Amino acid sequence: MTLHSTPTTEWFSVVDSRLAPQTRDLIRQGAWIALNPSPEWLAELDRATVAANPALAGDPTLAAAVSSSNRATLVHFATSHLRDPGAPVTAYLGPEPLRMARVLVRRGLGASVHDIFRIGQNVALQRWIDIVFDLPATPYELRELLNLVAKSANDFVDATLAGISRQMKLEHSELAQGALIERRKIVEFILAREPVNHKRAEVRLGYTLAGSHTAAVIWCDESDDEYRMLDRTTAAVCDAVGSTQPLTVLAAEATRWVWFKDITDVDSDQVRRVLEETPKLRIAIGTSARGVEGFRRSHQQALSAQHMMVRLRSRQQVAFFDDVQMVALLTQKPDYSDDFITSTLGAFASAGSVLRDTLLTYINEQCNAARAAQQLYIHRNTLLSRLDTAQRLLPRPLDRTTVRVAVALEALKWSGSQEQDLSNDNMA
Repeated sequence: MTLHSTPTTEWFSVVDSRLAPQTRDLIRQGAWIALNPSPEWLAELDRATVAANPALAGDPTLAAAVSSSNRATLVHFATSHLRDPGAPVTAYLGPEPLRMARVLVRRGLGASVHDIFRIGQNVALQRWIDIVFDLPATPYELRELLNLVAKSANDFVDATLAGISRQMKLEHSELAQGALIERRKIVEFILAREPVNHKRAEVRLGYTLAGSHTAAVIWCDESDDEYRMLDRTTAAVCDAVGSTQPLTVLAAEATRWVWFKDITDVDSDQVRRVLEETPKLRIAIGTSARGVEGFRRSHQQALSAQHMMVRLRSRQQVAFFDDVQMVALLTQKPDYSDDFITSTLGAFASAGSVLRDTLLTYINEQCNAARAAQQLYIHRNTLLSRLDTAQRLLPRPLDRTTVRVAVALEALKWSGSQEQDLSNDNMA
């Protein structure tokens, strides 16, 4: 079978002066024979390279792409030695090998490219040995022909694989970007209650909509470089809560939407430990809910908690919707919430965080001094002393405004001003 037409004299205008004329002549003869292989040898080449991965042999499209790449690569290599005998052969990044690589990447078989080229190289070198032994060459010339072309073939395959690998990385990147965009669109359709085939959506997302869902939003201020740690941190959070098949959506460069499957109890301490290494990353978590409606509701809760944290410029890293629902509602209109906090707490709003935490813990423990002291790891007398100070700073008696004071303290707790108060406490 002929792979190339009769060579023209212009091919021979560039030669390597280090090679003897007889050696150059022998290389040209061998290259010409290599351009005219038998159908049987081509079939052997295809069988050997396709056998690099069993999945190739069972797919006619893949097998055809490998075969086309084999022939084009052979023509390029042999023609180069016809044109410039013994000279280095430039990498071949023509349409055939690039198409083969693209198809393999899209089928998840990109790693097979290396084996295909190396096996093809070995089969072609064996044929070169057969060709050389039929040429009128002396033993010295025979050895030179074998060594020179073997090295040339190895360098050629190295260069070609390097070029194809670069193209494959671009293909991987494009595929990944396309998959991320498609995933977000599907999720947005579900959240917006657009008509969606749920079974098909589940296949594309790799996530089932049945069962319970716990949604989370993980983000970082876009001005911070720490957003580059988002994906790693997101994976670590999923591991920490025991979610083996989470759904992660790239909502923005610095924001990830996440759904944990069938996780009914998220350990806040474990989540906080994960985020310790990335102090500028934050997470808001919704409640667990079932089915498609639960998928939506938990996500909306996580968004509500996130919006509250951003609105209040909170420096706290973890917010559970259950814990902040009341504060989120109260602080939707900052002017009203500020008035409520000021009128309820009076001078106590400017007290240090130690006093505020003490009073809030006391109220949460149903105004039981013994339990509150135990929770705070302080002596009961210390607690009572702090409560006396609080009573003097509050504009109205605590026993008449307990609920209002607790709500105001919770709102203040999530405010960014809490961070400044904590710094003042430490300085004191």
